[in-house]
Amino acid sequence: MIRLQQVLKQRGQGAQRYSLAIEQLQLEAGAQVALVGPSGCGKSTLLDLLALVLAPDAAETFDLELTGTVSDIAGLWRQGRQNQLAQLRSQYLGYVLQAGGLLGFLDVRGNIALPRQLLGMADGGQVLRLAQALDVQEQLDKYPAQLSIGQRQRVSCARALAHGPQLLLADEPTAALDPLNAERVMQLLLAQAEATGATCVVATHDEALAQRAGLTILRMSCRRDADGGVSAHLEQAA
Repeated sequence: MIRLQQVLKQRGQGAQRYSLAIEQLQLEAGAQVALVGPSGCGKSTLLDLLALVLAPDAAETFDLELTGTVSDIAGLWRQGRQNQLAQLRSQYLGYVLQAGGLLGFLDVRGNIALPRQLLGMADGGQVLRLAQALDVQEQLDKYPAQLSIGQRQRVSCARALAHGPQLLLADEPTAALDPLNAERVMQLLLAQAEATGATCVVATHDEALAQRAGLTILRMSCRRDADGGVSAHLEQAA
């Protein structure tokens, strides 16, 4: 499903340099993993690479297998195939942003339905089914500003799943929640990902929560180098 080897992303120079090195990452279809580590260690950067919104500076291998076809992501970036990358993003990927990212001018129903509408997919009951599964069915006619933080995060999860993505990415989806709501949102998100067979990669600072949820742990760490820059890297599965 996902295969990365010798992938590098770097920003800035000298004391302002930040670099993320992924020596190797391989995930099978349906895997559920957590990227854990302190702030600034590259969790969000790796998610953005996987979400195809951030181009690697170097990559020996960067492959995504979608619908049985392997896409050479590194090659698409090198060739400037932006339209093809955008198509892969919209059709096969779902992304839960840390702040939710809901559109304030759309009600909950409209927010959840948006990915399907953009792809020209009819609503065959999926919006209501996801709203029920994530316990926001009573909020469908409300707007994001009328929701609690926990409700907004559950709506964001539903929206990311609405078009049946093969790869689901979530950036600190429970960071702003109290422990009980965090546990609930994580379990609901993973249950829906499992029900649809989606591969799931969650970035979180809460390793204990990730372990309780049954996620495979991928550790990330970083160090301050002699030039004052920061080097981050992916370690190994626990």
